[in-house]
Amino acid sequence: MGDVIDLTLVSDARRYFQKLLDSRGLNYFLRKDGGRLFQIEQSKVEMIVRTAARSRPSHLPRPPQHAVDHCRKEIRRELIRRVVEAMLQTGL
Repeated sequence: MGDVIDLTLVSDARRYFQKLLDSRGLNYFLRKDGGRLFQIEQSKVEMIVRTAARSRPSHLPRPPQHAVDHCRKEIRRELIRRVVEAMLQTGL
């Protein structure tokens, strides 16, 4: 049986992510004290997914855990893609 993906949750998370990205920039999502040059701040990803899940209409059930996990992975992938794009633009 295939996994159920909550497209509304993913769409809402992407929209919220884009708003934060536009207002705060890519550095907002990166850890400042990490040992790596670019390390994603996991709490920011969690905040985006949590906000998207809470913004659902009250008559809808809570999204299943595997749908939340998928949404988290999608946001992380987008962040990684944007970090790599920024690295390529700066010549790192």
